[in-house]
Formats: sequence, C-alpha cells, structure tokens
Amino acid sequence: MEMDYRKKLVLAPMVRVGTLPFRMLAAEYGADITYGEEIIDHKLLKCERRINDVLGTVDVVEKGTDSVVFRTCPEERSRVVFQMGTSDAVRALRAAQTVCLDVAAVDINMGCPKSFSISGGMGAALLAKPDLIHDILTTLKRNLATPVTCKIRLLKSSQDTVELARRIEKTGVSALAVHGRKVADRPRDPAKWSEIADVVAAVSIPVIANGDVFEYEDFERIKVATGASSVMVARGALWNASIFSPKGKLPYEDVKREYVRKSILWDNDMKSTKHTLKEMIMHYSCLELPEGKAVIKSETLADLARYYGEDKYYEHISKSRSSFGGSKNII
Repeated sequence: MEMDYRKKLVLAPMVRVGTLPFRMLAAEYGADITYGEEIIDHKLLKCERRINDVLGTVDVVEKGTDSVVFRTCPEERSRVVFQMGTSDAVRALRAAQTVCLDVAAVDINMGCPKSFSISGGMGAALLAKPDLIHDILTTLKRNLATPVTCKIRLLKSSQDTVELARRIEKTGVSALAVHGRKVADRPRDPAKWSEIADVVAAVSIPVIANGDVFEYEDFERIKVATGASSVMVARGALWNASIFSPKGKLPYEDVKREYVRKSILWDNDMKSTKHTLKEMIMHYSCLELPEGKAVIKSETLADLARYYGEDKYYEHISKSRSSFGGSKNII
C-alpha cells in the first residue's frame, strides 16, 4: 500500500531515541509519520522476527538472544518508517525483507555524518556514490511491495544536490527527505532552506524538508520557504515531543512523564530510555542536578517509575503481564 507523503508532520530518525515508545509519544501528539532509528543491514541479517504476545508487538530480535533490535506494533503499522543503513543492494534487500511486512515504508539513510555510518560506506558516504544509490533503491523498488524512500543531506553545491535528487527520483522512490545541512555543517549552523527549495522545484515526488524546526509555527514557515510537501523534525521533537500538537506544546515535565509511562508500557530498552531522558534534561537543565543524577543512577524501568511518580502505573503493567502468561513466537 502506498503511503501519502503530502501535508504530513514527520518525526525524524534519531539513533537511540526513535524506539517504539518515543514514536508512539510523537504520534499521540500529532505526528503523521514516525521514523525509527537507523539500523544497520548487517545487524538485521543476524535477527529473526518474533510475535511478542505479552506486549502485543512484533519484535526483531538477535538470533539466540532476547536482544530486541527493532520493536513495532499494529497501532503504528500505517505510519512507521524503518530506516536502514546499508552500502550494498543485495544485502539491503535481504535485510528489508525481515521487516517490510510490519512497517509502512523502508527508508535508506544517505545523510548520517557519524563515523560509525560513514566508515562502513553507509549514510552520508553514499552521497558520493550515485551509481550505488541507484542500485540500492532500484533493487528495493523492484522486489518490495512496501514503499521505499531515502533521506539525504545537501551536497557541496545546490546544483549537485538537484542532480542527485533527480537521479533518485528516477529510481521510483515514493518520497525524498532532505536535511538542509551539508555533511561538514554542525547542528548549530543554520539549515539552508533555500537549497531544499531548489530540490523541490526540480522534482515531482514529495520532498520532506528537515532542519531548524523547533516550534509548531516552524512547520508552516519551512513549508512556505521551501515548497516542500511535508516537514520532518528531529531535535525539536526530542526536546518536547508535543511540538506536533496544533494546540501548542505541553509542559516539558508532562511530556517526560508520559515518555516514561510509554517506556514502561512497551518494555523499552533501559539504555535507550535513559539516553532519551538525558537528552531531554540537558536541553532544559543539566545532568548535575538531582533529576539528572537520578536518571543516571537508575538501573531499571522500576527505578525511573519511582523517581517520576509512576510506581502504581508500573505495578499495574507488571501485574497485567504476569497474569497474561503470553509467549514469544518466531515467525
């Protein structure tokens, strides 16, 4: 089923943040499309798909372990995008086939400037390899019924970015996300909305604009400035996921507490939960204050529940699971 990429508010892929609880949180506040964190194809090929009856989820788990690499649920099936890091078309296809039936689309990361991605020829390293980009995207398009998209950064010149975007369009992808910064740019550098506009003018597929969206009003500002079909937000959502709400942001404390509840509900990985909370805290405060120290010291979701006053909720969820007596089935 093709997904509509026009007039959408989109949660960007964020490593160690874009897990099921955070995606569900963003969707609750108004996100139309939610990207998962980037997962490398090599990792995915070591996994198997399991139905988790206790949580009501589909888990992609490392074989021989209980280590969850990707978790999703039926409620987000129509909007969740699985983002993959890859540098090989055949490997990308094999990996995508593990998850394609449980997600709304598969996206290839072509913009991550971090060393773990670039060193493997993935992420932003692909921007210098248009033939490989074409090979990966066309292979996925030919063999998957699931929509395929990709996310890029700006190249050295606007013309170079436009030429790459046109080549990507010819592969038949459903949409193209463009981060308005170059690989060498830092997050504090202003996003170049005008160069996203050049891409929008050059292609007919939906373009998702990304960069410097920190308030709800910025969604409309970047749309007007770029002409983009949809808008994607990363840090603005991380700091307060209620940025997606047209009613205005909720108090940051309320958003944090709701994130903790959802982490409990979906039994989120503790390292991921702590990382996300620390990122939230550092934007508004610092980790040296009591809250930051309490999160760092916490070893379990029960510890976090106690600190944030969600003890009763934690106990309720724990009891309901123990009485369920469900199972995890490999499919």
